Formats: sequence, structure tokens, C-alpha cells
Amino acid sequence: MAHPQEKRDAVRRAFVFDQMALELAALTHDVPLATARRWKREAEAAGDDWDKCRAAQTLSGGSMEALARQMLAGFLLQYQAAMDALNTEPAEGVALLTPMKRVEMLASLADSYNKTVAASRRVLPETSQLATAMEVVQGLAVFVRTHYPQHAAAFVEILEPFGADLAKRYG
Repeated sequence: MAHPQEKRDAVRRAFVFDQMALELAALTHDVPLATARRWKREAEAAGDDWDKCRAAQTLSGGSMEALARQMLAGFLLQYQAAMDALNTEPAEGVALLTPMKRVEMLASLADSYNKTVAASRRVLPETSQLATAMEVVQGLAVFVRTHYPQHAAAFVEILEPFGADLAKRYG
């Protein structure tokens, strides 16, 4: 099935400017992933490298840390918008997403989320350190509650100022 040029442009815009994964951009615009990949290859062969355009768009922001934070924040906004769209009833006259299409979108979102978080850990080590510290504190809280419930009140009393200290140190 031939798609209009507007659809190809919309997929490119979503990939380059909205920083969507190609899979999500294709799903959002109801284009098979194979078609979106073919369009991207054809554009590159014609001198329009979507990846380079995306990188240039991203790099126009500032320092690497600021850029990484901006990318992570942008991704999380897109992630939330996609989740909201999946959970919202379609408007009158808009086709319902099939269960299979929803599963594909959720799988793509999960994959994109994991890749984005992993990439941000490499660029923003303090994000990873804070996440690890918070995970350890949560594990300790469960341990205290389970094995030493008589100390739970004292633990909670200490935990609040310690959490603030962790946020200062790693956040």
C-alpha cells in the first residue's frame, strides 16, 4: 500500500524532532515498521540521514549533561503521552487500536524506556548512583520491617533526614 508523502514526513518528524523511537513513530502514524525502516534507508541513500538530523537537533541544546537530562525528560514526556493515548478512549470517528497493536506499542515503549534509562546511566552516572542508593534504602526498610519491627519507628525517624542527604549527595 502506497502511503502519502505527508505520512512519511510525519514519521520523520516524530523520529527526528519528537525523539520517538522509529518503532513508536511508525506505530503512532499507523505505518508498518518495515516501511518506516525502508523510508529511513531510502532517505539516507538520497542524502537525508535521519539519525544525523536527530543528533543535530539533540545537540543544539548545550552541555552533554544538560542534553542527557533534556533527552530523558523529553522521553518521559513522550512515554507518558503514549501511555495516556493508550488508556484514552478514541474520539468519534477514530479507529480503535486492536489488542495486538496495543501490545506492540507497549512492547515498543518498554524497550525504548529500558534503552533510554540505560543510556542515561552511562551519561549521567549520578542518576544511576541515586537510583542504586534509593533501591538499597528501600531494601533496608523492608528488611527492618520484616526482621526487626521493634526498630521500625527509629528507622523511619532516621530515614527522612538520610533521604535528604542522599538527594544532596547524588541528586
